[in-house]
Amino acid sequence: MNDDSLERDAAGIGALADPVRRELYRFVCAQSAPVSRDQAADAVGIPHHQAKFHLDRLTAEGLLESEYARLAGRSGPGAGRTSKLYRRAGRDIAVSLPQREYELAGRLMATAIAKSSSSGEPVVEVLNGVAHDYGRTIGATPRRPANAAAGLKLAVKVLSRYGYEPHTIGRRIELANCPFHALAQEQTELACNMNHALITGVADALAPHGPDAQLCPGPDRCCVVLTPSDT
Repeated sequence: MNDDSLERDAAGIGALADPVRRELYRFVCAQSAPVSRDQAADAVGIPHHQAKFHLDRLTAEGLLESEYARLAGRSGPGAGRTSKLYRRAGRDIAVSLPQREYELAGRLMATAIAKSSSSGEPVVEVLNGVAHDYGRTIGATPRRPANAAAGLKLAVKVLSRYGYEPHTIGRRIELANCPFHALAQEQTELACNMNHALITGVADALAPHGPDAQLCPGPDRCCVVLTPSDT
């Protein structure tokens, strides 16, 4: 999750702090079809102009989506006119501080299980290969780093986007946050090896000046540390 996505998700969740807005959101999400402002206002028991304000705010924050359509079953004057209708947005919203990447872990594992089932290879070995390939993909850059310092800097930039929170300690980089923290608590060896494979993939994408990624578990941080390739 990059900074822009985090800020947008945080703003969306913040919009639900208002109790009226939260009730409107719940009502819209509970319906099987998009609803109008009038329907939402009547359901929650607020004036229609107030419902309009809150529904449009929820739409602006990415929690709802809107469209214009004619309401089915309406008759009388104005029945042929279109109304603005609201439905839950098709995007997932999640904010975690510190940043976690459990969806990524799930996707890597699902890919590994599928490949293991078809090839017969041990699923853990396949998972590490899948994680390494993913690391190479996210670490790829149009221009290779010119030296070890540049390679380390680029690796830090990539890993920052995935919530690792790199900290400089002398000449090495410690990763203050593990994006797979809960998994690492339950399945330490599995998560640490997957983590190491992913970060090694990032480093390999920056070869020949990518940093060295070493398994070096420590309290309250990720199990991998980085050092410049010339050390």
